[in-house]
Amino acid sequence: MTVPTTAPADPVFHAKINPLIKPFLVVQIGLTMVMTVIGIPLAVLWFLGLGRWWAQHYYDKLECHLSDKTLRYRKGILVQVEKTIPLENIQDVTFIEGPILRYFQLSTLKFETAGSGAGQANDMRLTGIVDAHDFRNRILAARDKLKQEQRGPGTASVSDAQLAALRAIEAKLDQIIGLMQR
Repeated sequence: MTVPTTAPADPVFHAKINPLIKPFLVVQIGLTMVMTVIGIPLAVLWFLGLGRWWAQHYYDKLECHLSDKTLRYRKGILVQVEKTIPLENIQDVTFIEGPILRYFQLSTLKFETAGSGAGQANDMRLTGIVDAHDFRNRILAARDKLKQEQRGPGTASVSDAQLAALRAIEAKLDQIIGLMQR
């Protein structure tokens, strides 16, 4: 008697988050507070320790997982946000690294997905991934592998509608050839 085996779970790659995102967040949010007149008293409390406490808890909640079909990112303390993008919808992954991010040895990955246009608020940005270039390449390779598996080995990427149109053209050409041979 054989025991049925179950398929293994999706292999998941857990991206590491750079701990330097904590001081980056403290500085970024603190400077935003300083730029507003109302936020200056809050900025004092922020820089005296509230910011470090908040950044540590925020860092503890950060997660990023890449499976063979999806990319999942989770963040937030009071309001937790979890975004999942099917790899097949990812059109491009942009690598962003400005002077402040470079100072903290950080970078941002921005994802352009199918169906999202410029200016839409539902895009996904990941800041603080360790070795972001390698992670970007992993995502794109997983996306390409998934698309190849969906197409099947050796099949051309022709839609059913295109195939039907080509067959109709072929039938018309056969009719024309038949008429010309009479």
